[in-house]
Amino acid sequence: MDRLHLMSVFVAVAESESFSAAARRLGMSAPAVTRAVSALEQRLGVRLLTRTTRFVRATEAGLRYLEDARRILAEVDEADEAAGGVNATPRGRLAITAPVLFGRMYVAPVVVDYLRRYPDVTVSALFLDRVVHLVEEGLDAGIRIGHLPDSSLQAIRVGQVRSVLCASPAYLKERGLPHSPEDLREHVLIAASGLSPTSEWKFVRDGEAFSLKISPRLTVTTNDAAIEAALRGFGIARLLSYQVASQLAAGEMQIVLGDYEAPPLPIHVIHREGRHSAAKVRSFVDMVVERLRADGSLN
Repeated sequence: MDRLHLMSVFVAVAESESFSAAARRLGMSAPAVTRAVSALEQRLGVRLLTRTTRFVRATEAGLRYLEDARRILAEVDEADEAAGGVNATPRGRLAITAPVLFGRMYVAPVVVDYLRRYPDVTVSALFLDRVVHLVEEGLDAGIRIGHLPDSSLQAIRVGQVRSVLCASPAYLKERGLPHSPEDLREHVLIAASGLSPTSEWKFVRDGEAFSLKISPRLTVTTNDAAIEAALRGFGIARLLSYQVASQLAAGEMQIVLGDYEAPPLPIHVIHREGRHSAAKVRSFVDMVVERLRADGSLN
């Protein structure tokens, strides 16, 4: 069998952790997928996957091969598209990532419009509230909030957001407004562990940054849950401004201690740098950059 075909089948199985799911993704029969992986393992002389009745997992050698296979297949796609010229029609599978709530609110609508415009592209979107490494996880592009470390990735700034403290008018009417960060010790605090993994909140006073140790009454794992608790008048939550933009505009939430906010966090669209920019990546990046820059809540 063709080596690139075998490699593509292995990547699909390893990513899906299932022969049947990979077969559906590739439009092949499950026995054909099994034969392809077995042929690749025989060619390499090493077991790439551990198979049980309950799961399929890549072995240590399989994980190393998976990373190389993703890179090689991506480079082949880029070479094919480059041969077609800069006006080549986007096609193939596009893998992207973004934070969970940002992905739902801002990226998913762009993805839907993108897919309608380019019917030969399929998109796999990984929405997670953690730093996702594009190269290691085989992704083409992503949206990242916060300052970027030096890397080989291309980064395009599209906006900024603030870290804000907010509460419902009902809560503030009952408990009063805090006038300094130290006043938070007398208030009910809501912490989202994805946004605030530590027990400290950061502030700025007279140009100097400082941290305040907090004791949240409620700690949740998602920003959605923190927003819901604050809307119900339970306490003061620390969130990113875009996450509560609609609630603030509707008067359902109110920012507190705005004079002590830390500097805004930048938003970047990032993608892998290569000798050729694949049409599917180039067209998606262009679309999402245009949409995000035009959104007033992000600037």
